[in-house]
Amino acid sequence: MSTNSISSTPSPSSGPSTDTLAGKWAATKQQTQRVWALSKPYFSSEHKWQARGLLAAIVALNLALVYMSVLFNDWNKLFYDSLQDKNAAVFWEQLGRFTYLAFAFIVIAVYKFYLTQLLEMRWRAWMTSHYLQRWLKDQAFYRFELARYTPGNGQGQVPDNPDQRIQEDIGSFTGSTLSLSMGLLNSVVTLGSFVGILWALSGGFTFHVQGSEYVIPGFMVWMALLYSVVGSVLTHYIGRPQIALNFQQQKVEADFRHRLLRVREYSESIALDRGETVEKAQLELRFGRVLANYLALIRAQKRLIWFNSFFGQAATVFPFLVAAPRFFSGAIQLGELMQISSAFGQVQGALSWFVDSYSSLATWRATTDRLTSFEAAFQAVAPVADAVTAPADVAVRADDLNVCLPTGAVLLAHTQLQAKAGDTVLLSGPSGSGKSTLFKSLAGIWPFASGTVERGADAMFLPQRPYFPDGPLRDALAYPQAASTHTDAQLSQALVEAMLPHLADQLDRNDAWSQKLSGGEQQRLAFARVLLKKPKWVFADEATSALDEASEATLYQRLTALVAQRQGGLVSIAHRPGVAAFHQRRWVLEPQAEGGEARFRLVEKPA
Repeated sequence: MSTNSISSTPSPSSGPSTDTLAGKWAATKQQTQRVWALSKPYFSSEHKWQARGLLAAIVALNLALVYMSVLFNDWNKLFYDSLQDKNAAVFWEQLGRFTYLAFAFIVIAVYKFYLTQLLEMRWRAWMTSHYLQRWLKDQAFYRFELARYTPGNGQGQVPDNPDQRIQEDIGSFTGSTLSLSMGLLNSVVTLGSFVGILWALSGGFTFHVQGSEYVIPGFMVWMALLYSVVGSVLTHYIGRPQIALNFQQQKVEADFRHRLLRVREYSESIALDRGETVEKAQLELRFGRVLANYLALIRAQKRLIWFNSFFGQAATVFPFLVAAPRFFSGAIQLGELMQISSAFGQVQGALSWFVDSYSSLATWRATTDRLTSFEAAFQAVAPVADAVTAPADVAVRADDLNVCLPTGAVLLAHTQLQAKAGDTVLLSGPSGSGKSTLFKSLAGIWPFASGTVERGADAMFLPQRPYFPDGPLRDALAYPQAASTHTDAQLSQALVEAMLPHLADQLDRNDAWSQKLSGGEQQRLAFARVLLKKPKWVFADEATSALDEASEATLYQRLTALVAQRQGGLVSIAHRPGVAAFHQRRWVLEPQAEGGEARFRLVEKPA
């Protein structure tokens, strides 16, 4: 095992400064690299051809929609000219043409939507499965929680609310990435398709300076470019605060939801302590942060909407304002004026993609930053090595074992210990001496330990507070194995032996067992698991602390009989004197003199 730590992860404000043009380019490049790093795995995965095929179809449909816009622009000229010329034949002909153009447009738009949603769903499913696997592998979920209490890992440096990142951020990322990328593609292709049309239609703008005549060709194109550039720059400076505010909003919303789940999880304990007032204050505090940040976000969005509304409304009349002199002079007809207006709208809309998408870009940027920090945390935490399977006659052996706290304080240094088949060992020591931490080190899940640990593979650990999944009782009893690996008779017998006969006929009952059962019943259900699976070695950490002495004695008798029959052994942590009678050996954690290398040392004393 090796000592591991979590390094800092990016925050929404990290990265190069954006105060200069070079800084803006560097920030854009960094964002592109982050998106590519998050997107590439799916399009290179085992589903790559299916994913790439769907993406190619969506791109083709987007291009088809742009082509339909070109056809509609051409239709505008013919239709409005027929109105100006009062040409009924052409009018009805163009109405008929509009019918099949509109039908084709609708079909393309529907299938573009369907295939985009299908790709988004499959992409999200793959990413969710991928991150769930990584989060659960090598107890990463456990090590992330430990890192929260490690000095140097403050807010924003360890992945907060991983449940939200997997459940919400992945869905937001896949949907926004597809939507924004296809929107950008449409804008680029639309610009390429309509800029030539607008250039040809707009003609030149003639003006005189000091008696010399000057002509600006494609005047409407330059006006659309100027209009969009000014709008994009102003939008960026007005809307920039939304990036950090969106990032923070996702965090405070998740914190509030997490506190609500904690109240639900510990409802009984809170009720017994009459903690409703405290919990209400804490929930209101967190919800207050949600509202405060949301209010700031609303104000930032209001400023941007003010500008975008003026910008969009002005864009409607701007091409008529510029082209009106040519129309009134007779240089162009109504159809050509409408065609100029349509082409200008397409070019200006393409150039203004950044303006129109800024709020979505801000949310997407925040989501990308959160997933990037999540990814960085996975890479920063080295996996804990699995325990080496020991020979059959050895339960556990540790050589030169060093056990530390997340703070870096050393609990044990250069510790040697060994328990052989047939041994029953009681581990004791003062509170805070690291008994449970030593057990976690022997189990191979404590990341702040180093040295060599060998442990028999056929072992089970009984924690003081066992975990039971919601659902049928048979699943809670067999966890983490499938209940189908045991017969109903075996499951019921284990419950009877664990002094839970009233549950023996309720194997198919669905319930939240961690809430339904008392503390003592939960510990007896954990013993039922051991009696069902019959391991050679059992490590029990205060596993009977919620039981009366008579029940404790009965269960320990059955436990010692089981490990003796299996030619294994037992290592227990317990404070009650009655438990000592079931153990032949005793390990004691004793305080060391101040200034020593470690706070405690492990010694063996008579049982």
